[in-house]
Amino acid sequence: MDAARRAIHTNPLGADKVRPFFCFSPASGRRCATWRRPCLAMGDNGRMPTQTLFPTLIYKAPLAARSAAAFNRQLLREAAQLRLDDAAGRRWSETSYPGGYTSYASVSRMQTVSPTFATLERKLARHVRAFARRLDFDLAGRELVMTDCWVNVMPQGVMHGLHLHPLSTISGTYYVQVPKGAPGLKFEDPRLDRMMAAPPRCRAVRDSNRPWVVVPAVAGNVVLFESWLRHEVPANTVATERVSVSFNYAWF
Repeated sequence: MDAARRAIHTNPLGADKVRPFFCFSPASGRRCATWRRPCLAMGDNGRMPTQTLFPTLIYKAPLAARSAAAFNRQLLREAAQLRLDDAAGRRWSETSYPGGYTSYASVSRMQTVSPTFATLERKLARHVRAFARRLDFDLAGRELVMTDCWVNVMPQGVMHGLHLHPLSTISGTYYVQVPKGAPGLKFEDPRLDRMMAAPPRCRAVRDSNRPWVVVPAVAGNVVLFESWLRHEVPANTVATERVSVSFNYAWF
């Protein structure tokens, strides 16, 4: 029996507690074996003497209790008309949002020019307040105010690279049209650049320990996050356009 097999049969830590990890020793030319504990199953951390510090919170919920289908159809019509009328936005998108359209650099306060988008602002207010409470923000009697609101249209093949939203407090996206198979919103662990010697994660890693997490895009849903959190939208791989409204809230 070779050393690796003997190690398996003489596991000092108990067969139910560890799994063999095989390696190759260049010096001897032989296979070696050692023992490592398996990844904890989901939920096992409830028994561990640990605590969660500095959490990164993501808020996601339906915009309203009722179906948003009719409201989304109106938003979709206005987004299509805006795309036709907004020559400056189309020019900017050619270089900064290739293949798609965004009013980010041209008409970025849609809540002030469209009653429909002003309604969206009113519908978002309770979600923003709830998220701010969950973050334990002390707003000193002041409200978080929507400072920016713009349209994004992603045809097939269009993506939105990794970025954050400077000079804002809470940012988010409302999904107007999301075809089946369209990409979600991908968030990056803000500590990623500090993980100089971190081992890879287990295959069954908890979402809270993943370096990237994708929140699915669902028409009628709103997603909120703190504006410093980096995120991106992978390429849209389906033929139908993915349409969303993004926004910022500030407290100053």
